[in-house]
Amino acid sequence: MVLTEQYPDGLGPTHPEIRARFDALGGAKRYVSKVAFGCCGEPAFERALAEVRPGVPVSERQLVVAGIETHVCVLQTVVELLRAGSQAHVCWDCVSGRGREHRAWALDRMRQAGAVITNHESVGFEWARTKDHEAFRGLNRLFREGQIAWSET
Repeated sequence: MVLTEQYPDGLGPTHPEIRARFDALGGAKRYVSKVAFGCCGEPAFERALAEVRPGVPVSERQLVVAGIETHVCVLQTVVELLRAGSQAHVCWDCVSGRGREHRAWALDRMRQAGAVITNHESVGFEWARTKDHEAFRGLNRLFREGQIAWSET
């Protein structure tokens, strides 16, 4: 997992609860501070991807993208990933922006560029693949208990 922050000195850091959960994750993870809108415009991002998934060629990468400002940072990141030859999956329920229309048009543009538009539950269950996966019960409980009312804003 790679966590990026857009210009944290000027815009502020990631919410402390989200950052604490990221820091507590096991497995390979990296943090990247950036000023480029698209993550691929920040050289440290490519290094971070190579470190969390060593040996995986760009053409075989499948990246799941979530974030803020769908019509700016998320859009530019996804388009850049696709141009580089990676697969990009965007969780529509894990992106936000400056209102419903900005988000909707950005998702449409990403879909037209070749991104897969999906949702967080689909991603989780695709990763588990079967109810026998060791994380299935936890995922299932998290998805059922963590449901919030969806807002189009």
